[in-house]
Amino acid sequence: MIFAADGAPDFEAVDLSDDLSFKHGFPHPFFTWLRENDPVHWHAPTPITPDGEGFWVVSRYDHAMEVLRNAEIYSSDTGGDRQGGGTTLKDERAAGKVLNYTDDPHHRVLRSLVNKGFTTQAVGRLEDELRRRANLLIDDFPIGRPFDFVAHFSRELPLQAICIVLGVPQEDRVQLCELIDNGLEAESQNVLAKEYFVQILDYARGIIAEKRRNPRDDILSTIVRARLDGAHLGDTGGRGLTDEELTNFFVLLFPAGAETTRSAIGGGLRALIEHPEQLQALRDDPDLVKSAVEEFVRWMTPSIYKRRTVTRDTELAGQALKRGDKVTIWEMSANRDGLVFDEPFRFDISRRPNRHVGFGFGTHVCLGAGLARLEIRIAIEEMLRRIEDFELAGPARWVPNNRLLGLRELPLSVTMKEENK
Repeated sequence: MIFAADGAPDFEAVDLSDDLSFKHGFPHPFFTWLRENDPVHWHAPTPITPDGEGFWVVSRYDHAMEVLRNAEIYSSDTGGDRQGGGTTLKDERAAGKVLNYTDDPHHRVLRSLVNKGFTTQAVGRLEDELRRRANLLIDDFPIGRPFDFVAHFSRELPLQAICIVLGVPQEDRVQLCELIDNGLEAESQNVLAKEYFVQILDYARGIIAEKRRNPRDDILSTIVRARLDGAHLGDTGGRGLTDEELTNFFVLLFPAGAETTRSAIGGGLRALIEHPEQLQALRDDPDLVKSAVEEFVRWMTPSIYKRRTVTRDTELAGQALKRGDKVTIWEMSANRDGLVFDEPFRFDISRRPNRHVGFGFGTHVCLGAGLARLEIRIAIEEMLRRIEDFELAGPARWVPNNRLLGLRELPLSVTMKEENK
């Protein structure tokens, strides 16, 4: 991070629309300055900014919550004279069609359908199987030599979980994950990134067609068969999701399920190792696991920003926002706001309250939050039950992406407990 003589950051050196600004992780010093000095900041366009437009950067918790609560002014769909929109910087033509690119009432219709698969009972039924799979992964940890924890565990467990949820054959998981990883690491305007996306779309269409022909006991099959029956939804009663809506849902959920929990597990374990007193506290009191899960999510905040579009002229923190402006809410920055969190840069597994927005907030709160919490809890419990000691064996490597903060590699060595080898 480069700061000028007056203490302000060099705004030309930190381009939030450039994935490479995140190649070493989240630029916390930049956002710390913004929270204190310019909490609703105008980010001028750069040569690589999508659509050639500037955008507002919301860095404080309370301002982020104001945006997230008010869909009438800050739309997940579109606004002004735009033909596209959505929740990423680039205007997408899929605005108004994808679950996270819609506002009510259409969002409520789509959410009502997919919620039929993500019930507490449906997610809870996965616990025994995920615990079994976590232990199989731990069985394969190389003992006595360093290994990549991401490849061996923190990527694998969420990947296997989302494959179970969506009824994806486990043998396809690595291929799909590589397509997602390669797409994330490609530049946003790169043709290769579009090619990866097209391949994922093709896969989604194929598996959805298979679920229609041969539904099975998985959440995706439940969602494919789901029908609305609420009269309050008007003329939509009785309809199901179209093939396009199901394809968009798959393309949304698979990367979200595979990537974000990977980051929370890997980054959370790294934080425990770097804060040995916290690791020992968790060993001494396993009941802290619930609050530890929440601190893992706050600390890593894998989905680091969302975009909204201003639907009418308004004001936020003294700044005049115009109809059609793009507004970005940086949840990672909100989760380090000292006005809301005591010592926000202290990793504390007993933190209470912990009102983080790592799973979003309001209408668009993360659909898979229950599944993510289950995976993180199982990961913590099984590793601490079986592993005596963890040691970092090299620096972490980050996925250079401004949307999903992900660990690409975490070198680690472990010592197993004698009774659990």
